[in-house]
Amino acid sequence: MVKMTPDELRKSYIDFMKGIGASQVPSSSLLPENDPSTLFTGSGMQPMVPYLLGEKHPIGNEIANIQKCLRTVDIDEVGDTSHLTFFEMIGRWEFKANENNYKKKQIDAIWNWHIIELGIDPGRLYISAFIGSDDLNIQKDTEAIQIWSEKFKSVGIEPIIEDDPYQYGASRGGRIFLYDEKENWWSRAGSPLHMPVGEPGGPDSEMFYDLEPGGDPLDHPASVSERFLEIGNNVFMCYKKEDTGFVKMQNPNMDYGGGLERVATALNGDKDIYNTAFFLNPKKKLMELSGKQYTDDLKSFRIILDHVRAATFLINDGAVPANSDAGYITRRLLRRAIRAGKKIGIQGSFVGELSEVYIDEATAYEDLIGNKKKVIEIVNKEENLFYRTLQQGEFEIQKHLKNKGKVTGADAFYFYETYGFPLELTEEFLTESGYSMEDKASYIEAAKKHAEKSRTASVGKFKGGLAEHSTETTALHTVSHLLLAGLREVLGDHVHQQGSNITSERLRFDFNHDEKLTPEQIAEVEKYVNDAISSKAVTYISEMPKIEAKESNVEGNFWDKYPDIVKVYTIKDNEGKVWSREVCGGPHVEDTTNLGKFSIKKEQSSAAGVRRIKGVINKNAEQ
Repeated sequence: MVKMTPDELRKSYIDFMKGIGASQVPSSSLLPENDPSTLFTGSGMQPMVPYLLGEKHPIGNEIANIQKCLRTVDIDEVGDTSHLTFFEMIGRWEFKANENNYKKKQIDAIWNWHIIELGIDPGRLYISAFIGSDDLNIQKDTEAIQIWSEKFKSVGIEPIIEDDPYQYGASRGGRIFLYDEKENWWSRAGSPLHMPVGEPGGPDSEMFYDLEPGGDPLDHPASVSERFLEIGNNVFMCYKKEDTGFVKMQNPNMDYGGGLERVATALNGDKDIYNTAFFLNPKKKLMELSGKQYTDDLKSFRIILDHVRAATFLINDGAVPANSDAGYITRRLLRRAIRAGKKIGIQGSFVGELSEVYIDEATAYEDLIGNKKKVIEIVNKEENLFYRTLQQGEFEIQKHLKNKGKVTGADAFYFYETYGFPLELTEEFLTESGYSMEDKASYIEAAKKHAEKSRTASVGKFKGGLAEHSTETTALHTVSHLLLAGLREVLGDHVHQQGSNITSERLRFDFNHDEKLTPEQIAEVEKYVNDAISSKAVTYISEMPKIEAKESNVEGNFWDKYPDIVKVYTIKDNEGKVWSREVCGGPHVEDTTNLGKFSIKKEQSSAAGVRRIKGVINKNAEQ
């Protein structure tokens, strides 16, 4: 089979999809905009939700992309053969598709890329499809089953359909496995029963690569075995839930997503994802730095390889190490990687050198290449800070031992919470000092109490649904445009957005600026926003080439992440005054007449060189 570098694999996918009519859009940031429900972009679908729900995409109805993704739920799982926190998801999207041919068009495309272009062995490809539901009055996906069957027959493989995989697994020669809505249905709400009225969804058809041909005959794609690796999922979003049940959509959506690293794993025919080209050179560098072989300590190597890669991309997208929100995850990843480095014998700093290897191999991400020096500086600074944290932690434990003569689990959690000193290093230090931890279970109890406090404190912090478009959220999103314009008016044109989080109750807006705002500056910004609201300005939407928008001074701070055609939102009053003109893709009010009065509740530092404003609007207040 063909072996490719990460960039070659990325290029192969995009070139192939462009060749059959798709337009490429760049990856969205790992820090989602207009989605208060999550800290990170966790799937290729997430940035596409507005278009799946009916909004017109500025560059057309057929889209291909490679989306950077991060899933924090997998942090503690990293260390096995397959889990990653950061990964790249390839996607193909077709909005308002032709219901007569969109399934064939998709299956043809993804089969031809995997089998013909990449050379993956079709004898190791398996498919799952929707078996249908009599209770929900939703039919079996016979169309997808038939198309896949024809594909297998074209290469001399008998497409045996297994309709009872839980009973028989692959023992009867099944090639296409049928499952109910628990396995082969997609909607934002999950199960069809949980879908609200008006919500689209539909059956999906997943693709699996057999990593252990001749393995347990009772294994099947939905079993817990590692034998079948999912390498792609084709979602046929062709139903809408109505009061009377599920109704077929005349213009369905096609949503395909596949893990790029998983495709590389299939190309290798090796279930260890860390043996793919994505980790080949970083692994060599890590072996050089540690003097150890990968096989000497698989778990530690994998933690370092994954976490440094994830942190590198997070920092580039604005999540610099911090003690809260997205920056907390970056810090946690780096510190876990540094601890693992210590475990395999690395003395001194190493993370920056490893990060550099990842950056040099990611030429598909021009912004990362351009920010190389800055990213590595931040990584090195965080590593040096953590080494000082370790020294302080050891000093505090020594002092505690001198005073108390022992360290309990609850004490260990205090060291972690207060000084950032991790449990395993506390245990290691105690062992080296001739002690052992007492009442270790109290660590878990203390951690639980801390988690409960944190949850209570953060209720409402991320209120709102995925890409929520409620009236309140839409109003605050529009106000955030006016806020940015006001900041640039008062502080200067150097100010650009660095991130935002908007719920139905408030907006949180980050922007670059080196100094704390004075009360007078805050009052001026508030006045600008409220004057704009009072002018009863109207929102105008236009589409234009990205280059033209940039050259005409339309505000935007993520130009490399925008598609070639962008949506420009202009907020202008009837006297012709432009209050805001900005590239965006979120929801906006038609005019500012009923927005209410805006006020800034807090202005504070968010990170080095970044300030944060929290603001609200009061609809009952007089302007």
